Amino acid sequence: MRPEAKRAGRVTTSSLHGLGVACGLAAGAWLGAAEAPTKLVTLGFSPFLISLGTVAGVFVARWTVPMALKGTRYVVRDIREGPHLIVWAILAGVLWAVANTLTVFAIRGVGLSIAFPLWNTNSLVGLFWGWLLFGELRNAGARQLMKVLGGAFAIVAGACLLAYATSRQVGGPAGAATSGIAAALGAGLLWGTMYIPYRKAYLSGMNPLSFVTVFTFGELGAVSVLAIVFDGGFHGVLADLQRARPALFWLFLGGFCWVLGDLFQQYAAKYVGIGRGIPLSNTNQLWGLAWGALVFGETRGSTTAVLILILAGSLLMVGGAAAISLAEAQESEQAAWKRAMERECHRYGLDPDRLAARLRGEDDRAETSGLGRPWWELLITAVALGLLAWLALLARPQPIPVNLAWMAALTAATLGALLLGGFLLWKRTRFS
Repeated sequence: MRPEAKRAGRVTTSSLHGLGVACGLAAGAWLGAAEAPTKLVTLGFSPFLISLGTVAGVFVARWTVPMALKGTRYVVRDIREGPHLIVWAILAGVLWAVANTLTVFAIRGVGLSIAFPLWNTNSLVGLFWGWLLFGELRNAGARQLMKVLGGAFAIVAGACLLAYATSRQVGGPAGAATSGIAAALGAGLLWGTMYIPYRKAYLSGMNPLSFVTVFTFGELGAVSVLAIVFDGGFHGVLADLQRARPALFWLFLGGFCWVLGDLFQQYAAKYVGIGRGIPLSNTNQLWGLAWGALVFGETRGSTTAVLILILAGSLLMVGGAAAISLAEAQESEQAAWKRAMERECHRYGLDPDRLAARLRGEDDRAETSGLGRPWWELLITAVALGLLAWLALLARPQPIPVNLAWMAALTAATLGALLLGGFLLWKRTRFS
């Protein structure tokens, strides 16, 4: 290989790693903001109802955002080129829906600022699957392994500290803290496993925007079944929706926020792998801690010892995630990634050169080819905006005390992450 080509390869790899890092951090901000509306569970709303309301917003956003960025023609063409991935996307949606429902139980049991770091143990699960199935960390070298494994142990230690702090902080019925911890860890297990279809899709060349369009059918179907089975049947769900109508806007808005965070997370998984991308997006625990402690006052009245435990546990987990995310894949490890991609090509009859280009963000699929946007895209956008406006008109303030100054500050920072991450993604790959 000529020196110029080798240098160009390093530049491309480094730029993609930097892009993946930026996407992971932006994901953390939006995934953290998306969990704030789940505080409504403390007012007596059913966890299944809250999950259903959030997923309704997710369903609408997963159709409108990809359509706005790439167009329906692009998305449909992309899905047709990888029909074998449809079932994987639906499976990922089901896993997401169950995990999302468990997070509501976790928040009810232990609070938002505590539950967040516990379910972020999904980074360990994703790290394992990335190593086992997709060649991540294979031939990575001792230095990179130390970063990743050291980070993994730090995440476990942080989770243990937070679980101990929970048992000292949370009052109420006996066993509430235990069930909340179990729900949060269960969500982490399911979310970590959910990234298997993610990585499989991107090794097959599918765009994240197309993947989430199919993904949403699995999540909406699963959460609807959960709500009907465990929440009083179809008529019971309708009655709960009617009672919760003044609060549905906040759940719907949380679903929109989640989609933006999840899209950034998927781009991170595409460009730096799930073993690195998930820990980066798990910086959402800082945002969750900020929303819970600063906006909702969850830690108000806690003892100094509890606050120190919460802070130490969070810092340990963030430090572990940082160590993992900074372990940039070297050429020897990238060769293992390439073998995983070639395995997918052989299994499904795909073109290795085209897939390699797409994994570099070089998409050869036309978007609209100058044909303009079809009329139904305007209709879908109008329906989505109309639904959001209708729910906003029905919304009423909920009896949850909030600090408006901190809410405004966190909202501004979250919007800043969206603008910066979106600009970098567009400039480098045009959202490919």
